[in-house]
Amino acid sequence: MEALVGKPVTRVDALEKVSGAAVFGPDVKLVGMLYGKALRSPHAHARIVSINLDAVRKLPGVRAVVTGADMPGVLGGEAVKDMPFLAQGKVRYMGEPVAAVAAEDEATALKAIELIEVVYDELPVVVDALAALEQGAPLIHEGLENYARISVIKPVPKSNVITVNEYTKGDVEHGFHESDEVFEDEFRSQTVHHAPLEPHSAVAQVDVSGRIVVWGPNDSPHRLRKDLADALHLRLDRVRVISTYVGGGFGGKGGLKAEPIAVALAMKANHRPVKVVFTREEVFQATLVRHAAVVRIKTGVKRDGMLMAREVKIVWDTGAYAEKGPTVCSQATAAAAGPYRVPHIHLIGQCVYTNKAIAGAYRGYGTPQLAWAYESQMDIIAKKLGIDPLELRLRNILREGDVNPVGHPIHSVGVEDCLKQVAQAIGWQERQHHPRVTEKGRHVGFGIACGTKNTKTPSGSEAALYLCQDGSLTIVTASVEVGQGVRTILAQIACGVLGLPMENVSFSPPDTDSTPFDASTTSSRTTFHMGNAVKFAAEDLKKQLAQLAASLFGCDANQVVVDGGKAWLSEQPERCLPYPELLQKQYGAGASMMGRGFYYPKSEQGRAFHESPSLFWMYAAHAVQVEVDPKTGRVEVTRLAAAADTGRPINPVNCLQQIEGGAVHAIGTTLMEELIVDDQGRMVNPNFHDYRIPTAMDAPEILASLVEAPHREGPFGAKGMAEIVTTSVFPAIGSAIEDAVGVRIRDLPITSDKVWRALRESTEK
Repeated sequence: MEALVGKPVTRVDALEKVSGAAVFGPDVKLVGMLYGKALRSPHAHARIVSINLDAVRKLPGVRAVVTGADMPGVLGGEAVKDMPFLAQGKVRYMGEPVAAVAAEDEATALKAIELIEVVYDELPVVVDALAALEQGAPLIHEGLENYARISVIKPVPKSNVITVNEYTKGDVEHGFHESDEVFEDEFRSQTVHHAPLEPHSAVAQVDVSGRIVVWGPNDSPHRLRKDLADALHLRLDRVRVISTYVGGGFGGKGGLKAEPIAVALAMKANHRPVKVVFTREEVFQATLVRHAAVVRIKTGVKRDGMLMAREVKIVWDTGAYAEKGPTVCSQATAAAAGPYRVPHIHLIGQCVYTNKAIAGAYRGYGTPQLAWAYESQMDIIAKKLGIDPLELRLRNILREGDVNPVGHPIHSVGVEDCLKQVAQAIGWQERQHHPRVTEKGRHVGFGIACGTKNTKTPSGSEAALYLCQDGSLTIVTASVEVGQGVRTILAQIACGVLGLPMENVSFSPPDTDSTPFDASTTSSRTTFHMGNAVKFAAEDLKKQLAQLAASLFGCDANQVVVDGGKAWLSEQPERCLPYPELLQKQYGAGASMMGRGFYYPKSEQGRAFHESPSLFWMYAAHAVQVEVDPKTGRVEVTRLAAAADTGRPINPVNCLQQIEGGAVHAIGTTLMEELIVDDQGRMVNPNFHDYRIPTAMDAPEILASLVEAPHREGPFGAKGMAEIVTTSVFPAIGSAIEDAVGVRIRDLPITSDKVWRALRESTEK
């Protein structure tokens, strides 16, 4: 039954992708298609005094022009309905769309937006989240408490604070009083872009009945359908979303990005489809970024290193609109104490508006920014107490059956083994015998760290499997292939249950008209949630096949064995029928059989997203070896050991690929990536020339491994892991640098000039 589960099978979409046959968002072409472009604000904060469209309307080839005035009251957003499709009344970040045109060709559309005349009245700008908290700071959203929002959001009226989330356990002040040492530190992390190679795009069409159809690389078609329907005050059935392959997402290809502009234009395009493809600059300025964060962490410990109390205060810079910022604040703040047993905690997160690019979901959903703080401080504690950093962690680490810092009993906890595996791989115990200075004069250092992440709970997934009359199988789900290998995983699960070969499987593309509901392809939830749904659907098919075979054999269904593509009597295995023969004998003229599966976990505290204890927690650990040139401050990661708790891996190679890719991803965030915004909200480096990302030349030797801590509710024991694989790289590198040259950098990225300056300052003291 489980022959394919746990095997490193070839990806089912490999041929499509290497041959160029795979359809991504910008590849979509429809008959009669128009081309859309948006005029974007040159100001970060300004009132719109007037928009003159006279010259545009006279330009030959222009077929539709739209502004925010054409869509009064239309506000989108998953957590808070605060974002217009096109600016209404004022702009809140540089690059916000103000008007849009659709024309017969792209060149005409580009010329048209240059003819739009907009008069602005500039307003004061605030680009720092701490400054946005100060009394008298410019208000980015007046009356923010009046926006429609989900129940977890707690806005602060007459401020820039869209929500405050707080978690307590025990008595934190008592914990500090009982501590022998108390440490207080501040750590900062920067704004980072997802930097997908595929630009954001969407094609939208309004048919003669007024129904909206959208095609594009969106990771969550059912969620997008709801976002659009809610914003436009339509029934769900009046919106259809079809998702293509996604060419890089990391959290940035969900929600409303290019889709609102395409839809706004399509509503004026006389039933013709409108295609919008963002330029690289638009992708940087007007899609999504990772939250910059300021983390203030206070920890009390005993002299033997046992953690007693931890208080963490986080300020999340969510940019001009809420997007997923409030749920990042809620969910990540719950993980702010780390994967440790801490009897007394107080965690508080504030999500703050600024006049910057919109921040939202990014791989790790806020937990990497927190691990940067709590793991860096763990090393500060270890150094002060004279305890080995690995030993300090092992004394405090969560284990099976423990209660985590927010009071939830936990299961499937592999973080201890993750730490031990990376320590062994990097040679942690032998590192003191390693040469500390290379022949080139570079200083060598080692660092180790771990981290944890939750998944949004509760949320549901549904799947349908069609067994065709020839024995082939079609898997019908709304899970989107974003490069993570979800089609392969789901095929392995279905074929593992039914005993079918992988080559017998095909997939229906995600389409809200035909693929059942799925909450989203996010939060590392797909293998767990949709995997269960597919498993249940396959088991449903097996029951139907057993009943069908029983009617043909003249016996009870419990006497029939269904596996390996055939059914037979348990006591007479020679009496067997392959699935096609079963269907042929019962339905001579031809038929198919459908299995359904729905998975929605039990909830202890309600049924709203982010309001229940996490269904599962993810764990990982990283250990690194670095070389630092004290003359220039240049840091090179030479070896990196990484281990992630996968539950039981469905496809080990997929998991190892995630670990390796995540390691390189995180090296970029740690050492080089940063979106720079000046004090007027202008983005300085919105392109791949000025925004540095790691290449193959920056990848070190990566020693990847898996830890199996099976989850009792996961399909075959599996759970998600792709978002946790970056989380503890940042502090591991930071600690390795201190180990090498004796300076600790507290704000990301750790660029060579920061290291060089820190070294100069340390020698001057």
